[in-house]
Amino acid sequence: MAIKKTSYDDARKELEQILQELENDKELSMNSIAEKVKRAAALIDICKKHLHGIDQELEKIISELE
Repeated sequence: MAIKKTSYDDARKELEQILQELENDKELSMNSIAEKVKRAAALIDICKKHLHGIDQELEKIISELE
């Protein structure tokens, strides 16, 4: 089974959704909260990697212009 690569925008949207759920659902179990926090941590890592890649691309483009 192929693993779908998550885009930055998709990861950001899912992070926003998790945050809303954590803020609004006062009935969440501790296990559910733990799972959501684990998923949020994975999504943050995905976003960081995307941003790092974009930063490297921009640095390369800028260095080629100089």
